[in-house]
Amino acid sequence: MRAVVYQGPKDVAVEDVDEPEIQHPNDVVIDITTTAICGSDLHMYEGRTDADPGLVFGHENMGVVTEVGDGVSTLEEGDRVVAPFNVACGFCRNCENGYTGFCTNVNPGFAGGAYGYVAMGPYQGGQAEQLRIPYADFNALKLPEGNEHEDAFAMLADIFPTGWHGTELANLKPGESIAIYGAGPVGLMAAYSADIKGASEIYVVDRVESRLDLAEEHANATAINFQEGDPVDQIKDAHGGGVDKGVDAVGYQAVDPESVRENPDEPYDPARENPAVVLNQLVQTVRPTGQIGVPGLYVPSDPGAPDDMAAQGRLGIDFGKLFEKGHKFGTGQCNVKEYNRELRDLIIEGKADPSWVVSDRVSLDDAPEMYERFDQREEGVTKVVLEP
Repeated sequence: MRAVVYQGPKDVAVEDVDEPEIQHPNDVVIDITTTAICGSDLHMYEGRTDADPGLVFGHENMGVVTEVGDGVSTLEEGDRVVAPFNVACGFCRNCENGYTGFCTNVNPGFAGGAYGYVAMGPYQGGQAEQLRIPYADFNALKLPEGNEHEDAFAMLADIFPTGWHGTELANLKPGESIAIYGAGPVGLMAAYSADIKGASEIYVVDRVESRLDLAEEHANATAINFQEGDPVDQIKDAHGGGVDKGVDAVGYQAVDPESVRENPDEPYDPARENPAVVLNQLVQTVRPTGQIGVPGLYVPSDPGAPDDMAAQGRLGIDFGKLFEKGHKFGTGQCNVKEYNRELRDLIIEGKADPSWVVSDRVSLDDAPEMYERFDQREEGVTKVVLEP
């Protein structure tokens, strides 16, 4: 089958690889109908991880069941499903408590597994024509038949639940104000989730105008362009005193805002990164005793970090100010199964439609070009879905 295969930094290719097979009675195999490129795929693409050449990318996957293991009881051939990016067993202590992003059985030595991602287990990615889903009764979420809501349902694999998770980590309540740093796909979904939940004011910080426009149009957010001035000052000028809650949807590749303001036309460059800047801006932005959710990715080691401390996953966080303000922090990757069933039903009932975040639907063969364009944070490229 055809699949997107990592060759090395800034290099992916569509190649022939072995088709997946049933390896355990609890497996199913699906024909992929939609798979997406994620911002976290860019960490591997850019050479910022220890990913080895030959890895098949893709952890945002949906399709139709074509093979069913003898132990599977709730799925059959022809079922349309979406798979959480988390691979989870369903019966370890963490899974039983709902922490499916931190399963202790699927990836020995780690808490958590995922498709097509370095160090997240032996699970081939789904940017391909087919995918094996292990523990399928637990991991595959059944969808209505047909092809309705294809782009919307595809967002259930990761970014819609992860954006929702960011607001849950921040403990957002109806009527509260919130600042979301980052208007990539997860940040946009966090803003959309905040709007669905009844936030009174939503501020979204970024510098890509097309993404800020989406936040205004679809999430009723106030756009804050950090290229035009300090985002903390802009939000406090608009709101005063600090917002109730905050979300970091950027992670360790945050760009130093002063560098951007001084050289706004320069292309993205890791040398301009400041890994702790968004966390520290949120400490300044959120009012005393407020809460901050951090679904943005941080890593214990970073081969491409801008300094030695960040290379070891250590950041210069203003912890004294955080302590002084009595902030609470919630962190960690999303437990997709905690939210995806309810979010699916919101889509079915017309209460939510996250498909607006999708900017491009292209052939699998276009993946190398789209990785390059997405990596350059090209204007207008927000969420890319691939159709094998």
